Amino acid sequence: MQIDQSARLSVAPMMDWTDRHCRYFHRLMSKEALLYTEMVTSAALVRGGAGHLLEHDVAEHPVALQLGGSDPAELGQAARMGAEAGYDEINLNCGCPSDRVQSGTFGAVLMRQPELVATCCAAMIAAQPREVTVKCRIGVDDQDPEEILPRFLDAVARVGVRRVVIHARKAWLQGLSPKENRDVPPLDHDLVRRMKDRFPDLHISVNGGITTLGEVRSFLDAGLDGVMVGRAAYHDPGAILLRADAEIFGSDRPPREAEEVVRDMLPYTERHLAAGGRLNQVTRHMLGLFAGRPGARAWRRILSEGAVRPGAGPEVIEAALAAIPGVGMAASA
Repeated sequence: MQIDQSARLSVAPMMDWTDRHCRYFHRLMSKEALLYTEMVTSAALVRGGAGHLLEHDVAEHPVALQLGGSDPAELGQAARMGAEAGYDEINLNCGCPSDRVQSGTFGAVLMRQPELVATCCAAMIAAQPREVTVKCRIGVDDQDPEEILPRFLDAVARVGVRRVVIHARKAWLQGLSPKENRDVPPLDHDLVRRMKDRFPDLHISVNGGITTLGEVRSFLDAGLDGVMVGRAAYHDPGAILLRADAEIFGSDRPPREAEEVVRDMLPYTERHLAAGGRLNQVTRHMLGLFAGRPGARAWRRILSEGAVRPGAGPEVIEAALAAIPGVGMAASA
């Protein structure tokens, strides 16, 4: 599937959450959805020697690398490193509102400098063959989104950016925490829809406050090219991803069941442990898989308590799965 098609549904880049273990887990539920890394700074890759941050499993594809930075030359080098590592897309973060990001002059603060963003994107495009995309807000602080957002989109489109993800909230760089910036500023999905009318040649995905596959379909039916889901895809991944291929991508493959996904995680977990990893590095991403189902609380408790114990192995996952009614017997049959 072409990446434009995969971008019909994507899982948002989320710091401390969408690491390579999370992405492998999500990929077992959907073969089609586009996955993103956590944000990786260009400085860490180019000056910090943090090439290990690019590690990923071939099974994760299609997968995009999200970069943070504001130095065009450095971002070009980082984008090239990402392409050489095999990522399908290189994304520039213009939406993160954290203090650390602001102090580095990247993230949401870049909404104030559309021409600098355009210069960065041009350098990233010139440096490597993968598609360069942008994730942004509708504005920051006292900016008028009706004025700044089209100016921003025009600037990046002029240098060759074809796909943009718009988080349909402002970011307040002073006075709100990063957590509050995910909830407090009001959503303006209609503005994002209008940007699609104004920029018909741009592939535009909407992000922010979307929690069900029904909502995803509604945005696609309204003319948007894609939908990015964040926290809902992490906390209740089964509700978003298990039926996504059939409902969003029209796949005729039977949707997977949650217990199938758990069993498919066992060989991956064994490889991770054999390489010196810890069980909870994998299982922390699996806690919400059975959300809303009988046994979900026991599943979470067994994983949370058992995975941190010294020497914990796949048997903890098997014990947690056995706590789901009707699943334990099938697993032992």
